[in-house]
Amino acid sequence: MKARHQISGAAIALITRFEGYRATAARLDDGRWTIGYGHTLTAREGARVDVADAEALLQYDLIAVAHAVNERTYAPLNQNQFDALVSFAFNIGIENFRRSATLRRLNEGRMLEAALAMELWRRADFEGERIVIDALVRRRACEKTLFLTPAGAWPAAPTPMLPPKLDYDTGSVMPSQTPTAVRARLDGDRAVADLEVPPAPPTPPARPVSPTASETAAAAVAARLEAIFPDGEADPAAGQAPFPRQPPAPPPVAAPAPEPAPVAKPSPRPAIPAAAPAPSIAWQSNVRRSPPATSSLVALGIVGVVLFLAAVLWGFKTPGFGALLGWGLGGLGIVCFAVAAYALLARLPERDAGAPD
Repeated sequence: MKARHQISGAAIALITRFEGYRATAARLDDGRWTIGYGHTLTAREGARVDVADAEALLQYDLIAVAHAVNERTYAPLNQNQFDALVSFAFNIGIENFRRSATLRRLNEGRMLEAALAMELWRRADFEGERIVIDALVRRRACEKTLFLTPAGAWPAAPTPMLPPKLDYDTGSVMPSQTPTAVRARLDGDRAVADLEVPPAPPTPPARPVSPTASETAAAAVAARLEAIFPDGEADPAAGQAPFPRQPPAPPPVAAPAPEPAPVAKPSPRPAIPAAAPAPSIAWQSNVRRSPPATSSLVALGIVGVVLFLAAVLWGFKTPGFGALLGWGLGGLGIVCFAVAAYALLARLPERDAGAPD
């Protein structure tokens, strides 16, 4: 017979860390009230509890959860696995736990897969949309860690002996959307969850602007020049010219007298250049050729008809290669007739355009 487990302090600590302590009852969206560490059964408007009473209410709520875990699990469990399952079932609900893949794989003896299946329960309805909540991702990770914590020594997996490799079969573990940071308010008479806005990074203090190396060198050279030539006089020993601080102003120049405006003279009429000779077209090679005569086209059509008729008679009477030759002549006759007919039809618009109205 499988041993029945009792809830330990590890399960209480894990649940209270994620449920959060609420001293005053708050109203939920479905009309119920909640108080303490997620207690809803006896919560009512205006109720208040301290931390000790909240833990007592939590242990009362966990009685039914621990009973469901003991009754529905058939595989042998250690204390850590039992505590993790109690926290998991309390969070998702007893009915969901009975239908979960975690319980199914657990009863099949697939402990590692049962722990991984906990991570499937990481979404919640928030503002009319079912999204991944970061707090649920963290809670599933803690429950899975507690579930996989052995009662004795940890199994050794030395890195030099078992270097890990990328597993492409675990793509479903990574959520398709970024988990949303949501913070639940633990005060007030309404149980409300808001988006958690990360604090802005502190602004670093402004540093005093120090001169660069080039500016320091330029200031040193200017100070040296000021020490050598304080009054802008030349050094007679070095034979240098003086360096005046400001160049002397140039003497004023008298403005010249205005000259009389020149009288405009009529400009001669420009000569009209002679017309350039027309370019010669003797070099052009695309000279228009005269179309063939109508009689030639008629003759070509008659030749085509004759060749076609002769090919038909020859093809039916002569078997073998002679028949192929006859059908080839017939094709040639069709081509001749088609060319002649096309050329004659193309001349009809030209004759109509040249006719007088």
